[in-house]
Amino acid sequence: MTVTSELREDGIRVVTMNAPPVNALTVQGWFDVAAALEEAGRDLATKVVVLRAEGKGFNAGVDIKEMQNTTGFDALLGANRGCYAAFKAVYECAVPVVAAVNGFCVGGGVGLVGNADCIVASDDAYFGVPEVNQGALGAATHMARLVPQHMMRTLYFTARTIKAADLVQFGSVLEVVPRDQLDDAALNVAGEIAAKDGRVIRAAKAALNGIDPIDVNKSYRFEQGFTYELNLMGVSDELRDDFAGTEKSKETT
Repeated sequence: MTVTSELREDGIRVVTMNAPPVNALTVQGWFDVAAALEEAGRDLATKVVVLRAEGKGFNAGVDIKEMQNTTGFDALLGANRGCYAAFKAVYECAVPVVAAVNGFCVGGGVGLVGNADCIVASDDAYFGVPEVNQGALGAATHMARLVPQHMMRTLYFTARTIKAADLVQFGSVLEVVPRDQLDDAALNVAGEIAAKDGRVIRAAKAALNGIDPIDVNKSYRFEQGFTYELNLMGVSDELRDDFAGTEKSKETT
């Protein structure tokens, strides 16, 4: 897992996730993302963050293979704490976070972009929360920031995905552009923000978080409690084993 952070001369900090083959993050990977966002917020030279990814897609969620290859509950606890830290770091970053989403953005990926301040996506991007397929719960808090309530419930219960182009009508995705124009589109909107007085933008971020009707940190933490219950029941291990076996079969065919 590699997380890089580059501060440009215009005050835009570009944070890039790169965890081949599908950007499914390990426990350490989630904490690395959190650390990068926290560092960005502390640096007064940073006016706005662009959160992006290399590879096939933006984020495939938690690394299921790591979890199934770890005895006990250490990987589960680590993943839950890491996701919580990463989502929280995006939301509480002292400056706005622009998410540049390419390809798939599922599970934990939705947690990241749902807590971002602005979302730009490529025309092949789609979003989903397939947690129920793996015996886990979470990120409904963040999907609810992208779509209306009934749509969120349908996506959650069915594990369906929704195209970025369909989110434009809800106002959660600012624009959809061809894949090769994604970085430029994200940098364009980030540039508009960076051109403002940084002191005002930081105050505005704090003010908008302060009037948010939902405490996303507590809401997500509540969801995680049910994930723990499902794991103690043995349901999650059973479904993750099935998932891991299916993925292994795909790799050998």
